[in-house]
Amino acid sequence: MMKEPHTNDVNTVEVEHQENQQTSDSSIAAANAIKYTAYIILFFGFLYFLVQYVLPLL
Repeated sequence: MMKEPHTNDVNTVEVEHQENQQTSDSSIAAANAIKYTAYIILFFGFLYFLVQYVLPLL
């Protein structure tokens, strides 16, 4: 059975509603604090390497 091309059949579409939960400001601040603390530790580790191993060679 073929559908008529000019019929007024209306298809209903259910839209799923999703709530987007925003991450809290405190968790973003904590993540940034951990990230920048890691950067500082890596920086001082690199400086320690330069002072202990590279500078004595000069």
